[in-house]
Amino acid sequence: MTNARIAEVLDQIADLLEFEGANPFRVRAYRNAGRVVHDLPEAISDILASPDRKLTDIDGIGADLAEKITTLVGTGKLPFLEELLARTPESVLALLRIAGLGPKKAAVLYKELGVKTLADLKAACESHRVQELKGFGAKTEQIILAGMELAQTAADRMLWADADAEAQALLAHFKPLKAVKQIAMAGSYRRGRETVGDLDILVDSDDMPAVMDHFAKLPAVKTLVARGDTKMSVRLDSGLGVDLRVVPAKSFGAALQYFTGSKDHNVVLRGMAKDRGLKINEYGIFRGEKYLAGKTEEEIYAALDLPCFAPEIREARQEFAWAAAGELPKLVELADIRGDLHMHTTESDGNNTLEEMAAAAKTRGLKYIAITDHSQRATIANGLTPERLKKLWKRIDKFNATDPGILVLKGVECDILEKGGLDLPDDVLAEADWVICSVHYGQNQTRAQITARILEAIEHPHVAAIAHPTGRLINRRKPYEVDLEAVFTAAAKHHKLLELNATPQRLDLSDIQCAAAKRHGVKIVIGTDSHRVESLAQMRVGIIQARRAGLTKEDVANTRTWGQLQKLIGKK
Repeated sequence: MTNARIAEVLDQIADLLEFEGANPFRVRAYRNAGRVVHDLPEAISDILASPDRKLTDIDGIGADLAEKITTLVGTGKLPFLEELLARTPESVLALLRIAGLGPKKAAVLYKELGVKTLADLKAACESHRVQELKGFGAKTEQIILAGMELAQTAADRMLWADADAEAQALLAHFKPLKAVKQIAMAGSYRRGRETVGDLDILVDSDDMPAVMDHFAKLPAVKTLVARGDTKMSVRLDSGLGVDLRVVPAKSFGAALQYFTGSKDHNVVLRGMAKDRGLKINEYGIFRGEKYLAGKTEEEIYAALDLPCFAPEIREARQEFAWAAAGELPKLVELADIRGDLHMHTTESDGNNTLEEMAAAAKTRGLKYIAITDHSQRATIANGLTPERLKKLWKRIDKFNATDPGILVLKGVECDILEKGGLDLPDDVLAEADWVICSVHYGQNQTRAQITARILEAIEHPHVAAIAHPTGRLINRRKPYEVDLEAVFTAAAKHHKLLELNATPQRLDLSDIQCAAAKRHGVKIVIGTDSHRVESLAQMRVGIIQARRAGLTKEDVANTRTWGQLQKLIGKK
């Protein structure tokens, strides 16, 4: 069982306890434990397997929680959770997925208005009964209505990063099985889509029963949906569906290409094959009944005089036009990244010190980082006043003077104020090496207001980049209204960067928006927005998003040395 799944169970328990009105300290204990488990750099299962380790050695995990986690990992189930679910109406769980509607408010709606389903909730909002409740109001009512569509999506599709944890656990489960000759993930997961509906896994083996029997033993399997001669479908504890297909070696490449998709990409391929008098399917490429190719994806594409497209760009957008023109881009890779320019420390709302963040970044091979703690407007994030910020920058200067083997830049994530303007004085911003600006407040303003605020920040001489430019949270919060065409035009004119925020819940800008920025000549900076050292690994998620946009090393600003990047942003 993955850490992500354990954390999800702990969070669900916290939600259900809060819904019931349990002791706040008890609720908080489960929430804190969920966060701790999610961010652990090693698997809980590995700790349990070690005779010299105890879960109670981990801060935030007491004896009771350790016992429950041990039961969950060992059996795949947790009686306490089942008890909570048994006394909670199943339909109420859908309410808890709505942004702005936490367990406490869900309980009020349930008790006061009898709201049990999303349909009940929609009717209550539209009849304005919700805003009459104490602690709600018209604004909350509108937020709930806006979040209902996303709540349904969240129930159907999982964040790529969470699906990745499940996929890696699957691959690890099959690794010791000698009957497996080749194995690969396919589907939207392999293409790196922001969210994943299910997982497709392909196995090359001559012993199909052994593969399927082994698959059934995966601890995370909750339900066996179907089992046939070559295909087996299950549903995991997380709710994610997994389809396993066992294919012969001669068809492995064809099946991998076919089940990776996308559907639109494959439609184009079938059309090209038909024009050549060929047939293409999951078994291979054929001329009549004669098998021509199928062992590898390269064979499939070569039979159609095509390059083997990277999975991330198989969306029937531009890949075929690029190939026809001989201009298929060499997509950016994780190894190309030299620096991470968005992270937070204990000075604002981070969990690690600047020294710890620098050491972790150095271990990852980075040459420079920017510490971008929040500015003072972000009071909820312990934002820094000018005085505190300057004190932090002096610490950074002293740290760099020790020759730590990585350059730490004096940065800040400066809020773009609701009324316009920036959260820090110009003389303070002038001392920074790196300034990124964000819209955190006033996200319900009009399109014209928000656009004007961002454009003003872009025009500011000390600003280098705009962070998470649309403010979305995938499956949780829609983007705020902003004229991105105007933003792209201004960024190109003033030689400013736009961020692809690699936080899995954000991935902001989207792949489509990154591609549009590139067409305007705007460079993208990929930042992890890390609040702890483990989150530096999110750069991989950002790279996948950039590849889906067709971005190259040249298109991504932080593939450059710091000296080159300074010239790019006009910083002396």
